[in-house]
Amino acid sequence: MDLSQFTQAFFVEAVELLAEMEQLLLELDVEAPDSEQLNAIFRAAHSIKGGAATFGFVALTNTTHVLESLLDRARHGQLRLNGRMIDAFLETKDALQEQLTAYQAGKEPDPDMVAHICGVLQQLALESGDDSAVAQVSAPAPAPASAPVAAPAAPVASSASSSGALRIRFARLSDSECDLLAGELANLGKVLSRTRSNDQLTVLLETTCAPDDIVAVCCFVIDESQIDITHEAAAAAVEAPAVAEAPAPVAAPVPEPAVVAEASKPQAAASVVAPAAKESSSIRVDVEKVDQLINLVGELVITQSMLTQAATMLDPVAYERFLSGLGHLERNARDLQESVMSIRMMPMDYVFSRFPRVIRDVSAKLGKQVRLDTYGKETELDKGLIERIVDPLTHLVRNSLDHGIETPEVRLAKGKDATGQLLLSAQHHGGNIVIEVSDDGGGLNRERILAKAMQQGMPVSESMPDEEVWQLIFAPGFSTAEQVTDISGRGVGMDVVKRNIQEMGGHVEIHSRGGQGTTTRIVLPLTLAILNGMSVKVGSEAYILPLSYVIESLQPLPEHLHSITADGHVIRVRGEYLPLIELHRVFDVSGAQTHPTQGILVIVQADDSRFALLVDELLGQHQVVVKNLETNYRKVPGISAATILGDGSVAFIIDVGAMPRIQRAQAASTAALAGAARRIATDAIAL
Repeated sequence: MDLSQFTQAFFVEAVELLAEMEQLLLELDVEAPDSEQLNAIFRAAHSIKGGAATFGFVALTNTTHVLESLLDRARHGQLRLNGRMIDAFLETKDALQEQLTAYQAGKEPDPDMVAHICGVLQQLALESGDDSAVAQVSAPAPAPASAPVAAPAAPVASSASSSGALRIRFARLSDSECDLLAGELANLGKVLSRTRSNDQLTVLLETTCAPDDIVAVCCFVIDESQIDITHEAAAAAVEAPAVAEAPAPVAAPVPEPAVVAEASKPQAAASVVAPAAKESSSIRVDVEKVDQLINLVGELVITQSMLTQAATMLDPVAYERFLSGLGHLERNARDLQESVMSIRMMPMDYVFSRFPRVIRDVSAKLGKQVRLDTYGKETELDKGLIERIVDPLTHLVRNSLDHGIETPEVRLAKGKDATGQLLLSAQHHGGNIVIEVSDDGGGLNRERILAKAMQQGMPVSESMPDEEVWQLIFAPGFSTAEQVTDISGRGVGMDVVKRNIQEMGGHVEIHSRGGQGTTTRIVLPLTLAILNGMSVKVGSEAYILPLSYVIESLQPLPEHLHSITADGHVIRVRGEYLPLIELHRVFDVSGAQTHPTQGILVIVQADDSRFALLVDELLGQHQVVVKNLETNYRKVPGISAATILGDGSVAFIIDVGAMPRIQRAQAASTAALAGAARRIATDAIAL
């Protein structure tokens, strides 16, 4: 029986089970362990073992078997847990993750790594007075060469005696599922009878496997709610009238389904697995299919915009029904786009759940006591951004642990609690998500940062506001650590954090108070696939300004303009002087309005600074589909992406945060050229 089409479902399920196991181990109180938590940890290990045995992953089966034996004794009160055991269990989780990665790549796990982790677990078993697991793993049964199924690879503690049988009922099955399950059960024991009725299948199986092992195997094909298992005496089973159909040969490999139904996590049941009234309400879909669907919906929205633009030339009276239908199409297209985009949204718990382990390991290495609190775990963010935010957040968390939170002795001397607090929070703010990493440590040292900046030759002054001083730590190679450790101190990381956040269309803010702690604030768009933007015209070109940056727009009066250099201006807005950036200069656009009083100023904010952009006119607000420019062309300074407008033309999306840097670079280049021209003229006069 070829089960290769179901291995991906097993890998996904196993990764989720390992993550759940790690979280439960970190939450477990070794002094007074919660029985529900211990049972859940045991079930996770047991489910992985059952699936691994099904697919013939011998190393994974053996490792989880030894772990399962220890966990089984712990949940029955026969084994007293301690911190060393939890460390060993967490190390086992990491080893199981490596084994899964190897099997997923079609390779065998590193035998030295497998031997090491099994040795660690076996030593714990010996110390606790249990040598059964050691004996069982020391001579593992080889996987059969004829099939990938290896359920008997590791002995299983059976809850059914050799003189008993199990009656297994399956409901709501397709023809292919019936044949596949029948073949699977034949690998787990002796099939005494098999009865098929409509979409139900009843199998009488003589086996040494426990009911929960059978559930674990079958759940990679169907949902747990479709399975019902009861015990039955073997004799009665044999004497029972055989109303079964003749055993049919196993059907040909089942065609691979377009989507794989998500298998519910099997629950350990001693004798009966009660059928649930509700079927599984979720499915697994390859992310590439979701991205393809999003792209197609984006193209649909662009086409609809083109139709709407073309319809503006029609007589509204003569084409009333057509225009009404077009309005319905526009609303439905927008609703469809929002619904499809929501498929890619994932909760921030996907990110936050990684940090209890990081904090436990790093704080133990630093000799610190840290409590992690999270807020807004259910807040959703685009999957693409979720995956890219993990590394920056990890660096910020490690920085808070190393540089922010003090040791227990120092905290007690300052009158603080010996245990420091680290807070991870996420919340929606308009069209953005705001993620914060806060600690109650010593805060940033302004004097030390300024001294280090002066030492490195950076242009700083004592009168700089705190917000600008804090931004210095994002400079490449900048670190105030007195010694380099394996955690931090090399000055590598914070500049990468800021650059990665900016590449995602966001920005980073830092707020710190001496002796009270530091808060790092990350502001990101909810998704990179669609954008609410304001279209503006500069000369004959159209550009898109992300609406999240726009504060207001206005037409200035001459008395509000002030020149600071030959080409540099500032605009006074309600008593505040803002730099003026002329987009026609930045992008070298001809035929544009050159005097600010003849154009429109759009006030924007990026990276805690506000400035004005000069444009010719405002065209309107649109929800545009973002197209990656680098994929089809190359990276262009000042441009983050492109989009297609309703008339079919291409409009560039402006990288608002890069505008001040580009203007400064152009001003510096102009000044250098002017200086060179003056020197040439002076030399010519002297000659």
